[in-house]
Amino acid sequence: MEPLNEKQIRSSLVNCSKGEASRLRLPLDFADVPWPDLDYFGWIDPGAPLRAYLVLPRESGPLGIALRVPSSGAAGAIKSSLCAICLTGHASSGVALLVAPLAGAKGREGNTVGTYLCADLACSLYLRGKRTPKLRTIRYEETLTLDEKVARALGNLEAFTAKVTGVAA
Repeated sequence: MEPLNEKQIRSSLVNCSKGEASRLRLPLDFADVPWPDLDYFGWIDPGAPLRAYLVLPRESGPLGIALRVPSSGAAGAIKSSLCAICLTGHASSGVALLVAPLAGAKGREGNTVGTYLCADLACSLYLRGKRTPKLRTIRYEETLTLDEKVARALGNLEAFTAKVTGVAA
C-alpha cells in the first residue's frame, strides 16, 4: 500500500461526519507504519478505544470506513475465532465483531453492518507471517500463495465495504 498522510485519511472517511473525522486520532506509531506490508490501513483510535478505522487503497483515491469496537464484556461481542477478512484463526479474543454505520442517510438513521475482523486490524501482517495470533487455537494449512491470500482478503474487505457504501468497488 502507498503511504497516506493525515489529510488523505481524514478526507477518505465515507460513513462519518467531517467533525468526527477531524477528531479521530491516528495511531501513536503512525510514523512507523509498515506501508509496504499493508493491503489496507486499519487502527483503533488511541483516544477513543471503541472506535476503529479502515482505509483501503482505490484507483480513485483512498476509501475510509469508521467502525465501532464492542466494549469488553458486551453480550455477543466476541464469539468467532476466525477473521472474515483474512481467515486467520485466533483464540476467541483475537477476533471482534466490528460494526460500521452505513454511508449516507441510512447510516444517519442508525443502520449498520458488521463483520468479524482480527481485533488488532492487522490482517495484512498475519497473512505475511509478520505477526502471529496469540494463543492460536486453530491452524489451517493452505496451499494458496501469498498473492492469492491477499486477493482473497481484499475481495472479502471489498464485499464488506460495498455493504457499507452501497456501491460495488
